[in-house]
Parts: sequence; structure tokens; C-alpha cells
Amino acid sequence: MSMSAMKTDRAAETTADPRWARVATRDVGADGTFVYSVKTTGVYCRPSCAARLPRPENVRFHATGSEAAAAGFRPCKRCKPDQPSLVEQHAEKVTAACRLIETAPRVPSLERLARRAGLSLFHFHRVFKAVTGVTPRQYARVHRASRVRKALDRSGTVTRAIYDAGYNSSARFYADSPGALGMTPTVYRAGGPNTRIRFAIGECSLGSILVARSDQGVCAIMLGDDPDGLIRDLQAKFPRAELIGGDAEFEAMVARVVGYVEAPALGFDLPLDVQGTAFQQRVWRALRDIPAGTTASYTEIAKRIGAPASVRAVAQACGANPLAVAIPCHRVVRHDGGLSGYRWGVERKRALLAREAGA
Repeated sequence: MSMSAMKTDRAAETTADPRWARVATRDVGADGTFVYSVKTTGVYCRPSCAARLPRPENVRFHATGSEAAAAGFRPCKRCKPDQPSLVEQHAEKVTAACRLIETAPRVPSLERLARRAGLSLFHFHRVFKAVTGVTPRQYARVHRASRVRKALDRSGTVTRAIYDAGYNSSARFYADSPGALGMTPTVYRAGGPNTRIRFAIGECSLGSILVARSDQGVCAIMLGDDPDGLIRDLQAKFPRAELIGGDAEFEAMVARVVGYVEAPALGFDLPLDVQGTAFQQRVWRALRDIPAGTTASYTEIAKRIGAPASVRAVAQACGANPLAVAIPCHRVVRHDGGLSGYRWGVERKRALLAREAGA
């Protein structure tokens, strides 16, 4: 084979690799997932490196910088792939801020959080929201709501629980509680009695589907083969609520959910009432940002929410997701692209991904 033909084949092999597209677009989100080396310069770079794009026939991909170094390449002086990336540095700072919010007896001021991160107020606020998807104030509100739930289970009074969770006045908590708990704290503490939840069961190409809605919004979407089993699961989730079979109007909403399952491109625009810990809320918010037709690994999600070491916790949050398809945990895959467990069955996960990819 001629040298020209070998270069052509090598270039075709590189451009066919999905990692090349991420290098060509200088995708910051790909940093930390692989590096690439350039034969003609002898260096290896991050996918986001701003240097001139190399010719594809000179590029090789490596899982880690250590692997590239072992192959004889040195780190690029421009993108410094042997050092933490800016995204990783920001994630580390935001993670530290989240831990401070979670452990402080009172919510730290924005000034204190920014000062601890070594960033200006404006820059810290922007970085925090970019990493977590919420502002520091919103993150603190969700976390305090989680602390209230735990405190309500062990405190002698609702007032004591509110103060134990870090609220400096009961008025401030009651202003937040409808969005924080989906019900008043007294009702929440009692297990949800007198809470009305409408539900209905329909059929779709993935089997039976149960949709339930509280006054706040859709609170459960479940998939399965046994309609009676789905109802038992709903009863277990809301043991003291009043479950009401849906009427014709409610069943029309179920039809909208089924339509979304069958055609994800339609988009899901119904209000949600999903309760979880602050960490779960961060994960679920990140899942909703994954576009239909694409996937993300558990590692990538952990980095996006500012908790790169919490890959296992991300997987657990995916497993605790109560809203199939509306919160698309089916779009999260293993680092190698393989399908892992799915609360409603791996075959349903495979079918949803194939449908979204247009297969």
C-alpha cells in the first residue's frame, strides 16, 4: 500500500471515531474523558485545546494522559492536559461550596461562598449555576427542604424541625414549603393523609404505564407489565394519600404522556411534583438537560453537577427516579456506552434509546 493510501485510511479511521467530532468542535464537556496525541508535534491535548486543529491522519486517541505519556507524548503547554481542567477546577470549587451549604447551621452568604472559592461574586454565581443548574440560593432552599423532611421525622414539633433545618424563622419556611414539600409540613410529617393523588393506567408500546398527579403536578410515571403491580407500587410510595382513579379529563393527560413515550421529539411540558434530596434534585435536573437522541455517562453527570467523585451516588439517584421518561434516566449509560440497570427494565431502556435515535 502506498504512503498516500495509508494516510487516507488513517484519516478515515480517525474521522469515523466519534471522539474526533468532539475534538473538531473543541468540546469542553469531553475534557477528562479522553486525550488525543499528534504525531507531528509529539504532544497530547485535551479535546477542548484551542491550538490549530491537527490533520486527522496524525491523531491518535488515548483514554488518559498517562496512556499518552507512556506512548512517548508530552503534555501540550497550551491546554495543560496533565493538570486539572478549568471545568474540573470549577467543579471542585462548587463541590466545596455545596458541602459548606450542607453543613453550615445557617445558610452562608453569597459573599462568604465566593470568598471561600477565591472568585468574585459575579463569577462565582455564574460558575455555580453553570455546574449545578441552580443558583446558590436555590440549592440552599432545596437542601434545607431535605433537612426539614428528616427533622420532621425526629423532632417533637414542626416548629422545632423548621429551626433545626436552618430556617431562622417559621415564616421564611412557610413561604418556601409549597415548592419544597409539595404539601404543608404537618401533612408531610403525618405521611400525606388527605392528600389527593389522581392516577390512571394506560397502554403504550413499552407495556402498561401509570401516571399520577398531585395538586402540584405529575408525581409518578411508572412502566411495567402488570397494571395491578403498578398500582401497588403507587400505594407503597404514597401509603396515606387518597388515591383517586382518573376521569376522562385526567386520562387525556395520560394520553399526552403516552404520546411523549412514543415520540420524544414532542417534548414533555407538563408540571412536575418530584420530591427528593438536594443531591437527587441536582442529578434529575442534569438528566433533563440531556437532549433526546443523545446519552451521557454516570461519570459525566457527576462532573456536570459538581460532584465528580459521586458516580455511584449518581447511579443511585437515577434508580430512585419516580418519573420514567419525564426525567430521562434511560439516557444515562456506562462509561463505555453499555447499558446498565434500569428501574423499569433494560429492554425498555434499549427501546427508548433506539426510538430517540430514530432507529
